[in-house]
This record gives sequence, structure tokens and C-alpha cells, in this order.
Amino acid sequence: MSTVITIRDVPDDVKDVLAREARSAGQSLQAFLLGVLKQQAAFGRNRQIIAEIERDLARGGGVGDDAPDAADVLRAERAEGTAAPGRAGGTV
Repeated sequence: MSTVITIRDVPDDVKDVLAREARSAGQSLQAFLLGVLKQQAAFGRNRQIIAEIERDLARGGGVGDDAPDAADVLRAERAEGTAAPGRAGGTV
């Protein structure tokens, strides 16, 4: 389902810049602005995810002090030839 959004009192210079950007992207102003709105919505979701991660870490989430160093793990896998193909350090 979609919703119609109307924005009133957009200054002409702002509309002109947006219209130029849309043209240079080969899009209508409507399509360009929809893309801008979708990008902003994605940023909002990303900020929410980051805030959740920060809350988890503040509560003591994450790895403990005794967790192995990722670089050491990869180095050992490469030396043993056990890294998965196409993955961190593996052969393709």
C-alpha cells in the first residue's frame, strides 16, 4: 500500500535544485524524491539498529576479555588451510 505525501511551501530555488538533480539522474522529480525518502527511511532504521547495539554493549554485551583475537584466528586458519573458500582468508 502506498501513501500520498504533499509538501507545501517549497521554495522555488529548492525545487529547482531538486529538479536539476533528478534530471541529471535521468529521473522524474517524483521518482528522485521517492528515492530520497527511501534513503532517509533506511538511515532511520540503521540509526535504530546502532542504538540497539550500543544499548546491548552498555549492558555488557559483546565478547569477553578472554575471546581470541580475530586476526590470530584468521592467521591460524590460513596456516592450516582450513579457511572456507571465498571467505575470510580462504582460497577461491
